[in-house]
Amino acid sequence: MDSNPEVLALKEKLQQAEVAYHMAAEMSQFKAGFLARISHELRSPLNSLIGLHQIILSDLCEDPAEEREFVAQAHASALKMVALLDEILKVARTEYGTNQLEIQPVQLAQVLAQVYDLTHLQAANRNLRLQVMPADPEIYVMADHRWLRQVLMNLVDTPLKLMQEGNITVSVHPDAASGYVRIWIEDERPASTWTDRVDLFGSVPETDKSIKTDKTIDENFTLSPGLTLLICQTLLELMKGCLEVLAVPSPGAESNVTRIQCSIPLMILQTPSLGQEGK
Repeated sequence: MDSNPEVLALKEKLQQAEVAYHMAAEMSQFKAGFLARISHELRSPLNSLIGLHQIILSDLCEDPAEEREFVAQAHASALKMVALLDEILKVARTEYGTNQLEIQPVQLAQVLAQVYDLTHLQAANRNLRLQVMPADPEIYVMADHRWLRQVLMNLVDTPLKLMQEGNITVSVHPDAASGYVRIWIEDERPASTWTDRVDLFGSVPETDKSIKTDKTIDENFTLSPGLTLLICQTLLELMKGCLEVLAVPSPGAESNVTRIQCSIPLMILQTPSLGQEGK
């Protein structure tokens, strides 16, 4: 009976529905921990700042020149922490309504061209193949141009930072019946990036028990992939769209493709009424 094509098709649909359910549940759980994740995100620059000050106050600097160097590093850490806060606050104010979205018809092809211009050099420098499939110039979506571009750029930039080799493809799939256009961002990031429960859908780790006091402190901190994904999800929802993770690679599986889907409302063209056709 298992060889019956109808049964096999139903099993496949059931598996797809189960995967979709678990993905939706994880996204919902991930968003619920927003404040805790922000706290975790800010811990890195704050610990760097404290650690640098601790070195200076403990007179561990070899000479005044090194002390000035650590002061400069601490200043840079403080500025980066402020930049992270500003990034989060911009999204929070938009979600709260303080910063109004400018929802208007946006030519999708133009946005994708801008995303490519902003990311293709980084891909080339890392020997990664970035392909943004051309979109029909007649496709317009209802969105805030600036935030839509930022969302798509973030979703392309994240795998660029995580991948050592492979391809990243952006493609457009209009669905007039649903009134949305689906944008797929497919990449070949390592499966391990999805098993890191800290950065993505897992619980926030415990607070560090000790503060770094060594003289090698990494200043190259940015928003984690998890928080970036959450910000993109939030912004798309504010634009009446949604973000879905359709596929993730599994260790040992043949396919190592991650597929993220952004759904954006299509601009509905107004058809003239019968009384206006002759005018």
